[in-house]
Amino acid sequence: MQLIATNISGAVVIEPVVHGDDRGFFMESWNAETFARAGLDLEFVQDNHSCSSKGVLRGLHYQLGRAQGKLLRVVRGAIYDVLVDLRRSSPTFGKWIGVELSAANRLMLWAPPGMAHGFLSLKDGTELLYKCTEFYRPETERCLLWNDPSVGIKWPIENMRPLLSPKDRLGERFSQASCYP
Repeated sequence: MQLIATNISGAVVIEPVVHGDDRGFFMESWNAETFARAGLDLEFVQDNHSCSSKGVLRGLHYQLGRAQGKLLRVVRGAIYDVLVDLRRSSPTFGKWIGVELSAANRLMLWAPPGMAHGFLSLKDGTELLYKCTEFYRPETERCLLWNDPSVGIKWPIENMRPLLSPKDRLGERFSQASCYP
């Protein structure tokens, strides 16, 4: 696998080795030994699977206290995946990245603990799988406002209003958000 650096400290795009022929393909999406040799010595406690229609925007979610690291990949469709660094001690605090993850490109994204995470579904029936380093705890969940101008995320939503949950419509502005040390 190849690790591709991003402009967020600790976040990497992962390009797996894909073995394909006229029958289809095979790839390892997780191998603890391989990832540890690459510097990602991780322990996962929970797997999540979401399905979204085109135009659904989920996030930007994070947990205070026990922050989740997430290994993200799309198995059907495509998303524009976004991370915002909420670690005050990070040299990239307040910065964001956006990466297209799709079933076609098979890229994965490692979101280290301390990130707000969200995505825009680019196709109907898009399925996202992700492994988490901490359990989901609803009482600690927070939401950063997806379109806060001070963060300046450039979502690919020309002439479209994304479909948001009530919770995501009420996200906090970056200036008021609780952040990590």
